[in-house]
Amino acid sequence: MAIHENLLGGPPPTHLPDDPGPRELLAAGTAPADVAAKFPTSSLAWAQLADDAFQGGRTVESYAYARTGYHRGLDALRRAGWKGHGPVPFEHEPNRGFLRALHALARAAHAIGEEAEYERCTTFLRDSSPTAADTLS
Repeated sequence: MAIHENLLGGPPPTHLPDDPGPRELLAAGTAPADVAAKFPTSSLAWAQLADDAFQGGRTVESYAYARTGYHRGLDALRRAGWKGHGPVPFEHEPNRGFLRALHALARAAHAIGEEAEYERCTTFLRDSSPTAADTLS
């Protein structure tokens, strides 16, 4: 038996390819809007924009940024072989932008009273990565 073999027969974890550019720019203090403009496919940049908007009381703006990051992440997951379900480990740093955007979308949906979207995103986050659900909540 192989180490880390999935005994339940589900899909293997999806690991997005590393894209250090956005992460390094954000860590260096570059404005998230500038990072998103330079790397528009980066879920991480959009998630940071969503977090900043939410913290600033701009909930609808946060929702829009989070939805963009979420969809950019879905595109990246599909390119990485994801088939619409299965683990997306938070422990793999390149996955964190998508997971943060998904969490931000749930948070903003809840704040504006869109409970069905909040429930869907919360369940999706927990199903994708229990660690992300616990860490980001």
